[in-house]
Amino acid sequence: MTSSPSLSERLAQDIADMIHRDHLRPGDSLQPARALAAHFDVTTPTIREALRRLEAASIVELRHGSGTYVGKGVDRAVMANPHQAPITREAVLELAEARLTLEPRIAAAAATNRTPDALERLELATCNALTDPRHGVRPALHFHVELAGCTGNSLIQQTIDALLEVRSSEQVEIRFAYGDRERDHAEHLEILAAVREQRSEDAEALTRVHLAHIRDAILTSDHWAGSGS
Repeated sequence: MTSSPSLSERLAQDIADMIHRDHLRPGDSLQPARALAAHFDVTTPTIREALRRLEAASIVELRHGSGTYVGKGVDRAVMANPHQAPITREAVLELAEARLTLEPRIAAAAATNRTPDALERLELATCNALTDPRHGVRPALHFHVELAGCTGNSLIQQTIDALLEVRSSEQVEIRFAYGDRERDHAEHLEILAAVREQRSEDAEALTRVHLAHIRDAILTSDHWAGSGS
């Protein structure tokens, strides 16, 4: 037997439906909470509770002193859990193994299906490998997310994006472990060339080798800032 959704859950869905119905995009502003409360004929605290639910899913962004805005997760079908477990070597290795299982085949599909626009975004993302990792900072364009975007399948891209977001701290630790920025960049460029030239088998093989290098670096690295093991 399933329980009925609470009022705040129903309101959260109603607000999400309104965002889609009005064709609002990330960064667009929503009505103030009082106006939304009047629109849905509920109290302002109830609307705020609904908005907090949407904020947890990145569907809206609450900016103190500014208002409520549509968030980057508005079109996601796959959501990241905002509550992360402590970082351990095992958790970081688990992420690397998951990526090694998923991403080579994604790269092959990317080489087959990439469009000029998706390829341009992938090219722009290659330089991220040259930047030093920082905790709490994700690049605007992530190479492996844009690689998934080249498949033309939004669910695949959202899955990789959600995986890297929910494990964002582990992903930073991976970049600390795989600390050769020039090598990381060079391997990204090789994958990019294979995707650009629609060499699907090479894209798959190069991605597998790249992620295996990352996995091996984790196994031998002594750097685990904040690690529990």
